[in-house]
Amino acid sequence: MNKELMDALDVLEKEKDISKEVILEAIENSLLNAYKTNYGKNDNVTVTIDHETGDYKILAKKEVVEVVEDKSSQISLEDAYKISSKYQLGDMVSVDVKTKEFGRIAAQGAKNIITQKIREEERKAIYDRYQEKEKDIVTGIVQRINERSISVNLGKTDAILNESEQVKSEKLLPNDRIKLYVVEVKETSRGPKILVSRTHPDLVKRLFEAEVSEVKDGTVEIMGISREAGSRSKISVRSNDPNVDPVGSCVGVNGTRVNAVVNELRGEKIDIVNWDENPAVFIENALSPAKVISVEADDEAKTAKVVVPDYQLSLAIGKEGQNARLAARLTGFKIDIKSETQAAQLTADSEMPEDREETVQETENEEEA
Repeated sequence: MNKELMDALDVLEKEKDISKEVILEAIENSLLNAYKTNYGKNDNVTVTIDHETGDYKILAKKEVVEVVEDKSSQISLEDAYKISSKYQLGDMVSVDVKTKEFGRIAAQGAKNIITQKIREEERKAIYDRYQEKEKDIVTGIVQRINERSISVNLGKTDAILNESEQVKSEKLLPNDRIKLYVVEVKETSRGPKILVSRTHPDLVKRLFEAEVSEVKDGTVEIMGISREAGSRSKISVRSNDPNVDPVGSCVGVNGTRVNAVVNELRGEKIDIVNWDENPAVFIENALSPAKVISVEADDEAKTAKVVVPDYQLSLAIGKEGQNARLAARLTGFKIDIKSETQAAQLTADSEMPEDREETVQETENEEEA
C-alpha cells in the first residue's frame, strides 16, 4: 500500500463518486480473506489500514505451542522467541503477516473482492445520484435508436426512453441533446435502470420552472396541465402576489420564456390561461383562444354548457376537437359547446307554449274527421 494507490483512490472518489473509506474497508476485508485462503481460518486476525498514508498491517494472534498443528492459529516456541524471548508456552503472540507470502490464488481472490466492491459502489453512487432526480428533468444525448426504445446518455449512465414515452411526431437523431422527465429510477442486479419521458405533462411544468423565476420561487403557481405531446398543451396558472401577472410572467417579454419551452418541445403549441376558483370563469379561460358568450357550470355533476359566437364555434372546438378536449381535461368538467344560433334554437324549442301544442293537436284531429 503506498501513495500511488491512495492517489488512485482519490481519483476514483472524484470521478465515480465512490467513497475512499468504503474502498479501503473493502481492501481490509480482501486482505483478511486472502490470509484465510493462504493460511487457513483464524478468528484472531486483524487488518488495519492508515486511511491517510495507506500503510497497513495484518496481525494474526497465535498461541505458542510445542508442536504446531495449525499454522494459522499456532506458533512454535522457537519462532515465538524470534519475536521476543519473553514468550512462553500458552502465550498469545501477534505475528506480522507479509502479503508477499500470499499465494497467487489468494491474491487473485483479494483483487476480485476489491473489483466487485468498486462495481457495487459505482452502481450505488449512480443510483443515489439519479434517484434524487426522480420526478425532475435531466439533459441527455441520444445514443442508440432501437426499434422500441432509445438509449440516452446522461453523463454518468444511460437512460431508457421507451416507445410509449416518445413523442410520435418527434424524430430524434443520434447526438441530439434533449431534456427528459425522469419517471422512475429502479435498482437492478445489473445497475440502476432509469426510465425517462418526453410525453409526461410534468416535463412542461419543469421546463417552465427552469425558465420562469416566478414559477421556481412559488410566486406563480402552475395549477394544472393537459397535454397532447407534440401537438398542444394547456396550462393553468395563478399568482400568489396581486402585483404579478401569472400569464405575463410565463409568456415573458416578447414571448421569450414560453418560446424557450416551445423550442425545447420542438414546436409544441402552449396555451397559458388564468386559473380561477369560479368554474365558469375557469372554463371560459380554458377555451382560449376562443371567445365565449356564456358558461353554465354544474359543479356537482362536473358538466358545463358553453355558448360561443357562431364564427367562434370551430375555434372553440378546435381541430378534431382538440381545444375542447384539452380544456375539459384541464378543468375537470365535461364541456358541451353550442354556437349562439344553436343555443337560440334549443331555447326556442324548449319555450314553445303548451296551448300552442294543444291547438296544433286539435287542428290535426279536425283534419282527420
